[in-house]
Amino acid sequence: MNMEHMDQLILVVDDDPHIRQLLVFALAKAGYQTREAENGAIALDVVTNENPDLMILDITMPTMDGLEVCRRVRAQGNLPILFLSSRDDEIDRILGIELGGDDYVVKPFSPREVVARVGGILRRAASQPSPHNSDKSTPNLSTGSGGPSVRHGSARLESDSWTAFWQDRQVPVTATEFTLLRTLMQAPARVFTRDQLIDRLHGPGFAVSDRTIDSHVRNVRRKFADVGCPNIIETRTAIGYAIGSCDST
Repeated sequence: MNMEHMDQLILVVDDDPHIRQLLVFALAKAGYQTREAENGAIALDVVTNENPDLMILDITMPTMDGLEVCRRVRAQGNLPILFLSSRDDEIDRILGIELGGDDYVVKPFSPREVVARVGGILRRAASQPSPHNSDKSTPNLSTGSGGPSVRHGSARLESDSWTAFWQDRQVPVTATEFTLLRTLMQAPARVFTRDQLIDRLHGPGFAVSDRTIDSHVRNVRRKFADVGCPNIIETRTAIGYAIGSCDST
């Protein structure tokens, strides 16, 4: 058993007990602590009372689906969320990410892939303060993201606290969105293809649809537009994305 992750708690939410058991076994083998929830109500109780480090969340559940659970969790904080979908449906995936999900996996899936994505999300979120894990010591999983602030136009990223600002207003971004912005802002003259951004967010060779990047970009644009910045990220047709002028014009 890998002892590296023993202080990290993963909440597995799915109405199918077989899927829960499969994921719990794979996560425990990788060294994570786990909790199970068979529905959204139980999941919200666990989030409130046990402060998990990440939630694996099925989209399609009776009574309260995963998207509603995500909405309620996101109203309280930035707990990392990995979505599971039983349908190969782009709308579900995009909506989930726009609500604040950090990644998604479509069923049927490889348990090893899910564990790999959990590890990737946790590495990005390791230094990000969160009300869900504020009473825990932060695991030393940093990938060298700390350091001075990154600025472009009126936008600013504080790497030590994983917070984003436009002018003096804080913009609530997830760890994945922060990493996307930092990648673009650190190379303001560069245009990144979707594949290059996927490599920066997940690592080389990671199987993620390029539509995921489009969803994260839309989410970042919406959040910055809400505070008065309509040009945080530019689309370069047939190429990819670059940081925008980051001003109010």
